[in-house]
Amino acid sequence: MTRRHYLALLAASALRARAQGISSRGVKAMPRGKPSGLPFNAHFVDIAEQAGLRQPVIYGGVDRKQYIIETVGCGVAFIDYDNDGWLDIFLLSGTRLEGAPDGCTNRLYKNNRDGTFTDVTEKAGLHRTGWVSAVCVGDYNNDGFDDLFVTYWGQNVLYRNNGNGTFTDVTEKAGLLRKDKRWGSGCTFVDYDRDGHLDLFVSNYLDFDFQSTPRPGQNSNCNWKGVPVNCGPRGLPPQVPTLYHNDGHGTFTDVSDASGVSKAKGSYGMTAAAADFDNDGWPDIYVACDSTPSFLLKNNHNGTFTDIGLESGVALNEDGMEQAGMGIGIGDYNLDGNLDIFKTHFADDTNILYRNEGKGNFEDVTIRAGLGVETRYIGWGAGIVDLDNDGLPDLFLVTGNVYPEVEAKLPSYPLRTPRIVFRALGGGKFEELIDQAGPGVATPHASRGCAFGDFDNDGDIDILIVNMNEPPSLLRNDMSGNNHWLKVKLIGVKSNRSAIGARVIARYGGKMQAQEVMSQSSFYSASDLRLHFGLGAVTTVDLEIRWPNGDKELIAKVAADHLVVIKEGSGVVKTEAFGKSVRGPEVASNTKRRAPAGGSRGSSK
Repeated sequence: MTRRHYLALLAASALRARAQGISSRGVKAMPRGKPSGLPFNAHFVDIAEQAGLRQPVIYGGVDRKQYIIETVGCGVAFIDYDNDGWLDIFLLSGTRLEGAPDGCTNRLYKNNRDGTFTDVTEKAGLHRTGWVSAVCVGDYNNDGFDDLFVTYWGQNVLYRNNGNGTFTDVTEKAGLLRKDKRWGSGCTFVDYDRDGHLDLFVSNYLDFDFQSTPRPGQNSNCNWKGVPVNCGPRGLPPQVPTLYHNDGHGTFTDVSDASGVSKAKGSYGMTAAAADFDNDGWPDIYVACDSTPSFLLKNNHNGTFTDIGLESGVALNEDGMEQAGMGIGIGDYNLDGNLDIFKTHFADDTNILYRNEGKGNFEDVTIRAGLGVETRYIGWGAGIVDLDNDGLPDLFLVTGNVYPEVEAKLPSYPLRTPRIVFRALGGGKFEELIDQAGPGVATPHASRGCAFGDFDNDGDIDILIVNMNEPPSLLRNDMSGNNHWLKVKLIGVKSNRSAIGARVIARYGGKMQAQEVMSQSSFYSASDLRLHFGLGAVTTVDLEIRWPNGDKELIAKVAADHLVVIKEGSGVVKTEAFGKSVRGPEVASNTKRRAPAGGSRGSSK
């Protein structure tokens, strides 16, 4: 038994009994090493305004937040809702204590294929306001069009994609209408029983109502660093997750008790990500939990799950301490064919990197990987993604404080903070970059969810970000250099049509990288369902596909710099070469490409 596992098990009973945690642990940042000086060819520019994404994401008070429900924020989705091959945007937006301002709604933006988007919310039938949380994407009825599930404090909503540019609220018809009020948080479509139909998991957050929740400063759980702030999550009752089984006829049945999912108690569940973490061919579910131990629900292959987060090493950090888990990045950062976990946390603590050692055992490698240099900011949306197409997956996260009141008294904790890139150096090491990654990364915002995808189809990863009470950010990647790439779109036949849960292992230039198609990750967000592999100088790739039902296909010598569409049982059915980005309107002063540089910024914005 490792030291990590011993500490985890020792702490387990006390943590579970307490069912509440801490937001920050006062961790000191590790000293920054000498900058590598290596070029970083990715360069991010925020083009949201020029692209037509001008409406703000409304969420709670601007200068003061009285309740925790105002602070958490919401996610966003890249979704090709009309199947034209171009990523559209579904942007969530909340409300305020006094009610939603005029024009406030979730929004669907259609990609015009020229670097701009058109708001088609009303036409699509997606107008809605409320305390919204998360979105997950998947084709639950296998009709060839991806659907949307959206969580709320109150009533979650299932939108069926009608295939003609419109959506229909089928929540009640699908059996998902609840009589009790819950705070729906993370969600993910997952075919947990491998029957070809997408089931649905929801990680509920906590019990909240305006009448009984204490006010700022009212007790010890309502202060942060001596400043009265909104209360929670500590001191508020956590909720348990929910699992719905897809009956195959457009309806769902609550199987939370029968599956054992409801036994995962005592934690504040946030982002959920379904993937096969132990390589047994069945999807498991990982839930980042706020201020309490995180869950890893192992799929037992018989319709039930067991929480093995503590035993596997992903519930706590290496010191046996719970952390304030917010967002999740899933990917194979060290190219060993196992899916690793990157989880974001509160200020005065490190974000954490769990290396998957195989068979579902994880090691906290945060410090040795070089991530301990950053403890200044509250982390939210995150990803393990190859931002510069060099064949080594990088780490990305967005940040933003939750207490607007604090900045006036403690200027070292500003509300708006930058995004962060941890550029992969190889050998499991990373280097923090902020300014060097472009103005889209360095400019501070109070951000929450983010989604990764190639909205302009130019062969690199762009990033869509939710900003609280501001318009979103759309970070276009203006990449330099000649690195190659490959995109893989999977279509299920016997498996679910979205191929959610399918694993692709790409072999290129002596490297091996695993990725899975996921319905949700980051923070409450859904990324491009097309998998993106950076290849560096390599021009051909061998692919191994393991479909959600367990079937495997091998496809050799796939040419780089293409999108390949692979249909289950039929191999490659389409190959598309992308051109350079269609830029649309240029950003006046921020589009000038600076010479790439290495290093990291050592002071906060």
